[in-house]
Amino acid sequence: MAHGIIPYICVVVILTIILTVTKMEHLLHYVWKYKLYAPSGLVTTQGLSISVIDPGIQNTDAGPDFFNAKIRIDKTMWVGNVEIHSKASDWLLHNHHKDKAYDSVILHLAGIVNAEIYRTNGEAIPQAQLTIPDTVRGNIDWLIHRDIPIPCLYSIKNIEQIQVSSWINVLLCERLERKTKDIFRLMEQYNNDWNEVFYIIFTRCFGFGINNDAFERLAKSLPLHFIYKQRSSCSQIEAMLFGQAGMLKEIGTCHYYRLLQQEYTFLQHKYNLKPLDDTVFKSLRVRPANFPHVKLAQLASIWYRYDTLFSSILNEDDIQQIKNLLRIPASAYWDSHHHFNDTSPIKEKVLGDGALTIILINVVVPMLFAYGQKNKQDEYCERALRFLENAPPEKNQIITTYCQAGIQVHNAGDSQALIQLKKEYCDKKKCLFCRIGFSLLKRVNP
Repeated sequence: MAHGIIPYICVVVILTIILTVTKMEHLLHYVWKYKLYAPSGLVTTQGLSISVIDPGIQNTDAGPDFFNAKIRIDKTMWVGNVEIHSKASDWLLHNHHKDKAYDSVILHLAGIVNAEIYRTNGEAIPQAQLTIPDTVRGNIDWLIHRDIPIPCLYSIKNIEQIQVSSWINVLLCERLERKTKDIFRLMEQYNNDWNEVFYIIFTRCFGFGINNDAFERLAKSLPLHFIYKQRSSCSQIEAMLFGQAGMLKEIGTCHYYRLLQQEYTFLQHKYNLKPLDDTVFKSLRVRPANFPHVKLAQLASIWYRYDTLFSSILNEDDIQQIKNLLRIPASAYWDSHHHFNDTSPIKEKVLGDGALTIILINVVVPMLFAYGQKNKQDEYCERALRFLENAPPEKNQIITTYCQAGIQVHNAGDSQALIQLKKEYCDKKKCLFCRIGFSLLKRVNP
């Protein structure tokens, strides 16, 4: 037993050291980038004063940490790159003294200066100790190590609204950029077929959160052109969707269910379809209106109505008109059902305004934006942004939490930005890269 524990402890210790060093370097990068070091400035190990005109552009790839920095050492102006380490000896540990890519370094900064460092030709490189101010160190520990989802939540009210608004605009751009990249990756996989990619993203959205991944898997297992070929029959489209979702395997008691089974048996053989396991679709803690069965029936009706839905959306520049395109009721059977066989009070199963807004935000907007970027047609990008500006914000726990902290949310663009903030910064403890975190880091008491 002891022999098994010792290697495990060694691994834990090594990982802890690596994480500590990484955190330290990130902090040092942060202090250098935003000039948060002591007001008295920096001094080289040789006692020469350093004036920072421009800290340079941070490099996230291989090579020196900051490109094109401008500094004055004593009376000499230098333009070049800057490298930062937790300890000066890391320069040697990483073999930078043997790598010509680091010969352009004009200044080496380290939290601990414990070695002299050189270029490949043996020439000494100026270096200085970069100290993290106590206020910055204390604030970053307060932000990152607090055991709550959003550590700075109740300090946001102390930040000027113009700073928060500016950050929200950046976050929205980041979110659109991320979604656009996802769409472009799908375009590569599906031979630049906009209709197929729209179909996959559109179907995924019908999972409404808990079933998103399952609905995406369903769309990828059932190509859109198979649906196109059966567009003359709504029941055949329903049969393919329900069958591929693995929901037609039971012994049916009603005529409708048995009809779908018969249709799917024929279509499965015709297209060599391999159904999913129905257990991937979740109904627990899902409102009846969002049961997977209801959503699949609504999808079937929409694809029965349209063969070029994406083209129709491209031609619309009004939010309400796009919602009207999608306000298609499921077939009559579903007026009295949320699930096969089990009846429910009679009500037409049509997408509500809230669901339509979610589809607008998560499908229509990113697809328009990506289409505009890909085809260099700015009008589609502008239309996508206008839709976000005119659509109401999403209603979920993330948005409610930020609103309670004092952040003003006016439209869907704001809510999308806050979702980006929560998922990409707060959840990942990336306070160092968040403008709200940056504002709080500089304060004596965040």
